[in-house]
Amino acid sequence: MEFFKVFGLFVVTAVAEILGCYLPYLWLRQGASVWLLVPAALSLILFSWLLTLHPTAAGRVYAAYGGVYVSVAIVWLWLVDGIRPEVSDWVGVAVVLVGMSILMFGPRSG
Repeated sequence: MEFFKVFGLFVVTAVAEILGCYLPYLWLRQGASVWLLVPAALSLILFSWLLTLHPTAAGRVYAAYGGVYVSVAIVWLWLVDGIRPEVSDWVGVAVVLVGMSILMFGPRSG
């Protein structure tokens, strides 16, 4: 159960970060409204706060979060950008999720 709780929190965190970066991209590259910077900033504030909710060491959280971020980014590529991921993308996702699981749930000494 702990795995799903941590993983779910990481997914929400990744969406907040990606959205916070995607909205300025829309403004700068796609000519969207400058007002998108307001929800972008709020999304990045939410992202930062969400990272503080994990009970383990910050460095370990950031390292493990990176694996989930990669996974969510590939799903974003498919759902938002409309680009179907390749087999190698999914293999990469599997590798980083295994790494994330080892970082977060591996045995600890002391």
